[in-house]
Amino acid sequence: MIALPASIRVFERGWLSSNNVLLIDSACAALIDTGYATHAPQTVALVRNALGARPLDLIVNTHLHSDHCGGNALLQSTWPCRTLIPASEAGAVRDWDDARLSFRATGQRCERFGFTGTIAPGARLRLGALDWQVLGAPGHDPHSLMLYCAEERVLISADALWENGFGVIFPELEGESGFAEQQAVLDTIATLDVRVVIPGHGTPFGNLEQALERAWSRIAWLRADPARNAKNALKVLIVFKLLEVREMSFDTLLRMCDDAAVLRAAASMLKPRDQWPALLEGIVKELATPAGPLDVDGARILARG
Repeated sequence: MIALPASIRVFERGWLSSNNVLLIDSACAALIDTGYATHAPQTVALVRNALGARPLDLIVNTHLHSDHCGGNALLQSTWPCRTLIPASEAGAVRDWDDARLSFRATGQRCERFGFTGTIAPGARLRLGALDWQVLGAPGHDPHSLMLYCAEERVLISADALWENGFGVIFPELEGESGFAEQQAVLDTIATLDVRVVIPGHGTPFGNLEQALERAWSRIAWLRADPARNAKNALKVLIVFKLLEVREMSFDTLLRMCDDAAVLRAAASMLKPRDQWPALLEGIVKELATPAGPLDVDGARILARG
């Protein structure tokens, strides 16, 4: 087990919610990322159990995908906590602009929340009696950030680096650059002195060099054929939705691809619209292997577990 400083506690969540990182010192109790909306009551319970009678003072979002900020609203209504979001997302959140926020485009949901301040690359935060440097992490999301503590050699990497890969490169689905940015983020991480990585999903890990080698290999594989990123995006978003709703029909899945811009873009990169039913059936079949996350019962798609 990887040893963390006493002021850091990680709530490792399932894949519907990102991990939550609680940092506590005498001045502030702060939570990094808040999970998905359907898990928000559980997030509140985890934080309350850890803090006891003490309130949560601060939320910090590494980025605003629904699995990282979906608990913001309930936490804000439970405690009068401040909230810091990436500076480049301030206008979209202030206006709650569906065209700029990713929730509708991915077929997901997030209750409206506010913010009291912003952070950007180069900022410094004092959390858990430790000094943290804010680093830019575009690639998976153009607005994403990481937090690095040089003193304890801890990196909170969000979805820029997991032990086995990283998050979907969403900008590439929208005709924007993302592969090059993800490569640059991995190269930046390689320059840091890191003892432990706290990822957005999965267990904290210490084998940074091996994780980077896997990530570099994956980004090269994706860049060689962008359709691979599109297919991975469809798989990830389909599984995510099934984890939320537990079951749906193939007709409902097809409508979701028509309605959700990111799924529509990914599917369009792979097949013409008239071939989407066969495309989706093939993808679900790949996800419904004996060890896979889904099952199929006639026209119904079911989440396992």
